[in-house]
Order: sequence, then structure tokens, then C-alpha cells
Amino acid sequence: MPSGLIALLDDVSVIAKLAATSIDDIGAATMKAGTKSAGVVIDDTAVTPRYVTGLSPDRELPIIWKIAKGSIKNKLFFLLPAALALSAFAPFLITPILMAGGAYLAFEATEKILEAIAHDQHAVEELLQADTPEELEERQTSGAIRTDFILSAEIMAIALNELNGMGLVQQAAALALVGLAITVAVYGAVGLIVKLDDIGLHLAEQPNGASRALGSGLVRMVPRLLKALSVIGTAAMLWVGGGILLHGLEELHIMEAVPHAIHGAAHAIGEAVGGGGFGATVEWIANAIGASIAGAIIGGLVVLVVKQFHKPKPAIA
Repeated sequence: MPSGLIALLDDVSVIAKLAATSIDDIGAATMKAGTKSAGVVIDDTAVTPRYVTGLSPDRELPIIWKIAKGSIKNKLFFLLPAALALSAFAPFLITPILMAGGAYLAFEATEKILEAIAHDQHAVEELLQADTPEELEERQTSGAIRTDFILSAEIMAIALNELNGMGLVQQAAALALVGLAITVAVYGAVGLIVKLDDIGLHLAEQPNGASRALGSGLVRMVPRLLKALSVIGTAAMLWVGGGILLHGLEELHIMEAVPHAIHGAAHAIGEAVGGGGFGATVEWIANAIGASIAGAIIGGLVVLVVKQFHKPKPAIA
């Protein structure tokens, strides 16, 4: 009997160790997948604040909460099951789907750049057509959740691509952790960003001179911060989109000379500045620039195709 109990305890000990190892594996995989998704996360954070622009300040946080709930639903109820089904039954489709998402990111970024250059206000004009604040809020929230779905799909696909070799349960746990962590990080940051001006105004009204100075500084900083986030987000989309496309070409053995040429040039530049840590940093930057250029080229081609099939409606006089 004692030997049976000892054997049972031995079995429990082994199971506990395996469970602990699995948790460690899931944590490591979650961290790796989340890191790979960083560029899309930056864009998600940069994009979301514009969906509360023009709305009542007291509705900003409730709207962000509505978008965050929509984001969690997107990730856990729709994208997570789809990702697991893809992993189980059609893993060969992961790279093409990633490349389609990369092309979309490149398209979105390139379109934003072209609209900024041409001073195109079409999206703003569409929002101004809303008849009531409630309708405007509904349009903004729906638009944000649609955009989140696309960005979340790319995040989950990137994450899934990093979880090869893991069991289905481990993949599900890691993807759920990635989805929840990214949602909390993105919408927590967005909530703070959109309320910074209110915090600044509150501090500016305080009798303490230091508080007033800090508050005035925050009020002046917020518009610049939002503009900087928009630029960073667009750059991140080009870099991530282009990088995904280049990696996909290598994986599928299609036009491999293109990514090889970019990696080779980046490596040569890194070696030319002396190698070592600084050289590695320069090489990484050169690779990012190369990926961004590739993203801009592909994005530009997609914009041209889309423009042929989506002509803006003429304004009614």
C-alpha cells in the first residue's frame, strides 16, 4: 500500500512538472508571439484614438470600452476558433493568409500616405453626414470594431505562426493569452491617451504652479502625440506588412531573390559600419527600411487596383 501511494505521488509529481513545463512553454510562446505582433499592435494603438475624435468627452471612455469588448469578442469567439481549425486542418494556408494580411496592412499604410499627400478628406466628410451624436457614435464604434477585426486577425495569424509544434490546447491557451494581453495593453493605452487632455486641463486649473505648468504642457503635447502615433502606426504597418510579404516569399520559395537581396544588402551595411552590437542594430534598421519599401511598392499596386473598382460617388449639388 505505501509503495502504491509513493508510486501515485510520483505520478502526480511528474504530472505537476509537466504542467509547469507546459505553462512555461505557453508563457514563452505567448511572449514570442506577442513580440512578433508588435508592429500591428502599435498601429492598432495609433488607429483607435481617431474613432473618438469629435465626440463628447464624457462618451470617450464608454466608447473605448465598447470597442474593447468588441475586440475581445473578435479575438476569442471568432478568430481563435478559426486559427485553431486552420492549425489542425490546413496549416499550409497560414503563410498565404499571413501574406494576404501583410498586403492589406501595406495597402492601408500606403493609402493613408497618399491621402495625406493629396489632402483627401473623404473619410471625414462621410462622418460629418451623421444626423445625430448617437449615429456618429455608432458609426465610429462600428468602424473601429471592423478595423480591429482585421488587425486582430493579423495579430492572431502572426501569433499562430510562432506556435508551430505545440499541441492544440497549448496553442489555444497561448493565443487566448496573446489576444487578452494585447487587448488590455492597446485599449488601456488608448484610454489614457484620449484622456490626457482632460487630465491636463484639470491640472492647469490647480493653484499649484508646478501642477499648472504640467497641465499646460500635457494640453499642448496631446495633439502632437496623436500625430506622432499616426505616423508611427503608418510606418509600422508598412514595415510589418512588407516584412510579412518578404518572409512569405521565402517560405513559399517564390521570388526568393527579392528578400535575399534585401537581407544581403542590410547585412553588408551592418558589416560596413563595423559589425558588433551597433552593426547589428544598423542591419536591423536597414532590413526594416527594405521591408517598408517592399510594403510601399505592394501597397501602391493594391491601391491602384482598388481605385479601379471603387470610384468615389460624386458629390450631390
